[in-house]
Amino acid sequence: MTLANAVQDYARTLTQRSPDHYRVGPFTVRHHPAWELKYANYAIPDRDAEPTADEVAALIDAFRQRERLPRLEFLPAWAPAVEPALAAAGFTVENRAPLLACAPGGLAAPRPVEGLRIAVPATDAEFTRAARVQHHGFGGEGEPEAGTVQWLRDAVAGDGVAALAVLDGTPAGAGGCSPAIDGLSELAGLAVAAPFRRRGVGAALSAWLTERAFAQGCRAVWLEPGDPDVERVYAGIGYRRIGEKLNISLDPASG
Repeated sequence: MTLANAVQDYARTLTQRSPDHYRVGPFTVRHHPAWELKYANYAIPDRDAEPTADEVAALIDAFRQRERLPRLEFLPAWAPAVEPALAAAGFTVENRAPLLACAPGGLAAPRPVEGLRIAVPATDAEFTRAARVQHHGFGGEGEPEAGTVQWLRDAVAGDGVAALAVLDGTPAGAGGCSPAIDGLSELAGLAVAAPFRRRGVGAALSAWLTERAFAQGCRAVWLEPGDPDVERVYAGIGYRRIGEKLNISLDPASG
């Protein structure tokens, strides 16, 4: 199995282990009852799935009954027949994101950031601060949803990683690596507070999280960069492209 397919298998397995997941035809759906974020609610097809129009329609209905955006995340090569079936039902591509990965021998040390302190959140206040950095870093306003805090807690409680970076006494960055499956972990939710961007905080935090995941036995850490600038940051610490991931959804006004 290629590393890209191993990553897809990892994502599907993690979804199957989530407490509120459900099945519709050849799809496994990750569902968060208390977290409406679209990136936390999506379907993954079975490998080589060939869904019928009725199965796609049932998937759309299942999302809408739960008041969620019909959405999928998967590698097109994992199930080539799925994208055309979704397109026929009115789904549109959000983006085709590069998939990056790093193995222990490939991690490169970033330049140090003077005064930066990175640690695993331990108190309720620290978890809230980390979640707030993520929430605001991704364009949110006000306080973070409970699901953001819980994701960080779950990472720490399992064999994943969560981190809060502090600079000049202020929360500067946050992120985590999901619990490992078959030696693989996803680096996700990494955000840097606006006043601290372009100062090396993101690279330092990413490297810290990656190194800690390796120390816990991971053979590879993977991620999906938000844009080319972010990809360059990860490339600078040793992440390399291994494939492409499709993010596709159905506009609420469609269907």
